[in-house]
Amino acid sequence: MDLESKAGSIEVICGCMFAGKTEELVRRIRRIEYAKKNVIIFKPGIDNRYSDTEVVSHNNRRVKSVQIKEAKDIYKYIKEDNLPYAIAIDEVQFLDNEVINICEHYADLGVRVIVAGLDQDFRGEPFGVMPELLARAEEVTKLTAICQVCGAPATRTQRIIDGRPADYNDPIVLVGAKEQYEARCRHCHDVPGKKK
Repeated sequence: MDLESKAGSIEVICGCMFAGKTEELVRRIRRIEYAKKNVIIFKPGIDNRYSDTEVVSHNNRRVKSVQIKEAKDIYKYIKEDNLPYAIAIDEVQFLDNEVINICEHYADLGVRVIVAGLDQDFRGEPFGVMPELLARAEEVTKLTAICQVCGAPATRTQRIIDGRPADYNDPIVLVGAKEQYEARCRHCHDVPGKKK
C-alpha cells in the first residue's frame, strides 16, 4: 500500500432522492478507476430498480457492483492480504448496523470507504445507519435537489401513494408498492399523521 491509501477514511454522500447521490458516487468511482486503483462497489439486494449487477444513477450512469443481502457479505469479497484502495457502497441506508463496523474496520486498515444514501426517510426522520455513519465520517457531502412544488432547494423525500402523501404510519420501506417519490423542501414536505 502507498502512503496515500494508508490514510483510510469514511466519506458519506447524502441527501434526498433526486439530489444526485449515486451520480456523485459514480463520479468518485470513475476517478479512482482512472487513477488505476482498485475499487470494489457494493449495493444492497433490495435496490434492484435498474440492475442487479450495477449501481445505476437516475441519469443512467453505471458501474459494475456486487449485490449483497446483508452487510457482513462484504467480508466475502475483500481479502485482508490484498486490500483494495477503495470500497464504495450505494443505498447504504438499507443495510443493517454491521455496515458501521465494516466501514470503521476497513478505514482503520487504510481503505478509502465511500458510502451514499438517503439521510432521511419519507417522514423526514434520520434513516437507518445514516446518522451513525455521518457522525463517524471524515468527509460529508450533503446534496440537495429542487423542490417539485415550489422550486426551492429540496432536502426531503416525499412519498406519494395513489396520488396522496404517504401517512406517517406507513412502512419506511415498501418493496414493490405502487408509489412514487418527489424531492421537496422543508415547507412543501407533507406527512399526514406526523406529530408536530
